[in-house]
Amino acid sequence: MLWKKRPTAVLASLLVIHVLAHIDRNMLLGFSPQIIADLKISNTQYGFLVGVVWVLSFGFMALFLGSLADRFSRTRIIAAGVFIWSLCTWASGHAQSFEQMALARFFVASGEAALVPAAVSILTELFSEQRRSTIMGIFFMGIPMGIGASFLLAGTFGASHGWRSTFYALGWMGIVIAVLLAFLNEDRSQAVTHERGAPFVQQVRTVLGLMRSRPALLFLIIAFVLLHILFAGLSFTQLWMVKERGMDASSIAAHIGTFQLLFGATGSVVGGIVGDRLARRLPGGHPAVIVLFIAMCAVPMVAYRFVAPGSWAFYVGMCAGFFLPLACYGSANAAIMSMVPSQTRSTVAGFTMLCINVFAIALGNLAAGRAVDMLAAQGVSAPLTHVVLATDFIAIGSGAFFALAALFSVRRRESVIPVPARA
Repeated sequence: MLWKKRPTAVLASLLVIHVLAHIDRNMLLGFSPQIIADLKISNTQYGFLVGVVWVLSFGFMALFLGSLADRFSRTRIIAAGVFIWSLCTWASGHAQSFEQMALARFFVASGEAALVPAAVSILTELFSEQRRSTIMGIFFMGIPMGIGASFLLAGTFGASHGWRSTFYALGWMGIVIAVLLAFLNEDRSQAVTHERGAPFVQQVRTVLGLMRSRPALLFLIIAFVLLHILFAGLSFTQLWMVKERGMDASSIAAHIGTFQLLFGATGSVVGGIVGDRLARRLPGGHPAVIVLFIAMCAVPMVAYRFVAPGSWAFYVGMCAGFFLPLACYGSANAAIMSMVPSQTRSTVAGFTMLCINVFAIALGNLAAGRAVDMLAAQGVSAPLTHVVLATDFIAIGSGAFFALAALFSVRRRESVIPVPARA
C-alpha cells in the first residue's frame, strides 16, 4: 500500500474525484431546459429526478457503503462507486424517457454515495489531527467547484456538442478513473478485529450506541444537519429575489452561480485553516470554531433579506450565506472523526450524510415549498421572504447545538485527563 506514503497525492486525487462527482450530480441542472424538452417530461417529473430519486438512493446507500468501507478496502469501494456512477452517467445520455432517466440517476446517486464516507476515513487516517480541518476543507471544496464546473460545461462543451455527448464524455472519464483506482488495493483482512468494522447491522448498532454514550457527537450531528437547512433556503432564493425583490432572473442567476463558486470554495479552504488554528486555542475545539463562524455570518445573512436589492449590504449577506456552510465542513467533519473509533469512521460519515439528505435536503425542501404555498393561500404578503428567513434562523439556531457539542467535548476531556497534583 505504497499510495498511503503520499498523502498529498491522495488528497489531490480524492478532490478531483469529488469535483467529478458533483459535476455528474449537477449536470441535470445545467441542461434542465434541453432535457425537459427532449424527454418531454413535466416540471414535477424533473423535480423528482433532481430531488426525491437522488435522496432515496444517495442517503441510504451512504450508510450501507460506509459500513462496507469500514470493513473492506476503501479504495476498492471508491473505485466501484466511481465505476457505477460513471457508467450510469453515460447511460443517462442514452435515456429516451422519464423512467429510463430516473433509473439511471438512481444508480448515479448509489455510486456517488461510496465516495465521501470512505474518503473522509482515509484522510483522517493519513493526516494528523492538527491538520484535519484544513484537509477536510480542501476535500469538500469539491462541492462548489463541481457545481460551478457543471454549469460551465453546460454553457461551453454542452452548447456545442449537446447534453447527451456531455454525459457520454463524463461517463467515459469516470470509467477510466475507476479502472485506475482499482489497482490501489487496501488489504484490511490482516488487520486485527478491533481495527475493522463489523457486519452492517452490528455496525449500525455500534454507531447508534456511540451517539447515545457521547452527547457531544449527538449534538454535533444534529447541529450539522440543521446547518444544512440553508440549502433548502437556497433552493428558493432565486425565486425570492425575482418575485419579491424585483430582480432580473437571468442576471441574478449568473451572480448566484459566481458568488457560490467563489465564496463556497473560499469558505471550504479558509474555514478549514482557521478551524485548525483556533481549535487548539478554544476550550470547545472545532465545535466552538463553528459557533464563531455562525456568529460572524448571522447578522449580514438576516439583514440582506431586508436591505435594498443590489446594495453592498445585499451582496455581503448573500455571500455570507454561501460562505457559512462550506466554512463549517472542515471543522464539523474533523470533530466528528475525532469522537469515534477508527473502525466506525466511514459508517458514522455515512450516517451523517443520510441524516443531512433525508432531514435537511429532502424534508427541508418539501417543508419550505409547502410553507410557501400555505402562506400564499392565506394571503400573507411576501411568503417567500418568511420562508427563507425561517431557514436562515434554523441554520443560525444550529449554533446552540454546536455550543452544546463544544461544552460536552470539554467535559469529556476533563473526565479522561487527570489533573496534575499540586506540589
